[in-house]
Amino acid sequence: MFSKIKKDFPILKRKINGKRLIYLDNAATTQKPIQVIKAIEDFYKKHNANILRSIHTLGEEATEMFEDSRKKIAKFINAKKEEIIFVKNTTEAINLVAYSYGRKIKDGNIVTTIMEHHSNFVPWQYLCKTKNLEFRVVDINEEYFLNNDELNSKIDRNTKVVAFTNASNVLGTINDVKEICKTAHENNAIAVVDAAQSVPHLKIDVKDIDCDFLAFSAHKMLGPTGVGILYGKREILEEMEPFLMGGEMIKEVSINETKWNDLPHKFEAGTPNIADVIGFGKAIEYLEKIGMKKIRKHDKKLTKYALEKLNNDKIIIYGPKDVEKRVGLVSFNIKNVHSHDVADMLDKKFGIAVRSGHACAMPLMSRLKISSIVRASFYIYNDEKDIDALKKALEKIIKIFN
Repeated sequence: MFSKIKKDFPILKRKINGKRLIYLDNAATTQKPIQVIKAIEDFYKKHNANILRSIHTLGEEATEMFEDSRKKIAKFINAKKEEIIFVKNTTEAINLVAYSYGRKIKDGNIVTTIMEHHSNFVPWQYLCKTKNLEFRVVDINEEYFLNNDELNSKIDRNTKVVAFTNASNVLGTINDVKEICKTAHENNAIAVVDAAQSVPHLKIDVKDIDCDFLAFSAHKMLGPTGVGILYGKREILEEMEPFLMGGEMIKEVSINETKWNDLPHKFEAGTPNIADVIGFGKAIEYLEKIGMKKIRKHDKKLTKYALEKLNNDKIIIYGPKDVEKRVGLVSFNIKNVHSHDVADMLDKKFGIAVRSGHACAMPLMSRLKISSIVRASFYIYNDEKDIDALKKALEKIIKIFN
């Protein structure tokens, strides 16, 4: 199945500097299958209209298609459709929670971890500074997992929010999301999960893990950019004030008072990214046709293969050794070579696209005593040949610099 998938991705036919494109930057954004591209094109050609407003044919068609995507996404993570809020990206989803839920926090502490993407670190840090709350950060151990003793000691009866990543965008580490949510709830705190790197790779059931909020992005799972998802438990969303105010998030407006709309529209002010939400619905269909269990199996196979092939005394690899406990990415450095130099040469000489830099995780970089990494991340259209090409390219780069 996976060997035939590449044909669905037009961009993979492209050559970069005379070489076939080997795209290994999927943790940043994935490529889009033709089915998603056509869905967006079809909307603009045949159905373009604003939603939830007009009663003409195009308006009703657009609204139905948009809400159909919401239903698909809700089913994908086992949520109710009114618990699915459309935003721009994971970052906006977490900021929505930090602003709207955080507004009512008066005292106590907020707990996050050293392995967070800035999106799930900076909003909580800022909230703590502005409201004079204690900001607590859980460290990792030498095996690149969260320090459980420290986690359990830092979450206490004064904790209001536990915000953590399901899977690290640098280390690949998969955290025990269900157990951390349980610990948060035992201390009457809410659990906010950054699932940007997990929903594309793992089967996520929000009812099973019992998180209060879960944030992820369409563009990391074959969908378009500009579409993010915030899942929130209905009873909590009902109690929260809106983040943005204006069109469609209202039920009634008078000179003296405004009444908010019902969920989920209460948090979706103004005209949304209609075509791309519809495109995301097609991406969900595509992933479900393959099956998340098969995608996870493919991930583990490629990650195991990459860890074996990149085993070189000149290469430092970060993250757990056990592929059962990591998602499909490998972060590394070549000794005495800057990550940007490695990434630049991979692109210009070999047509290989990887991420380099601090990966929006500067606290983690400081913890690891490094300034940056090179990250190769895999998805459904990657195969062993891509990793073989990466290995050969890195060996040549090592020879050049040594």
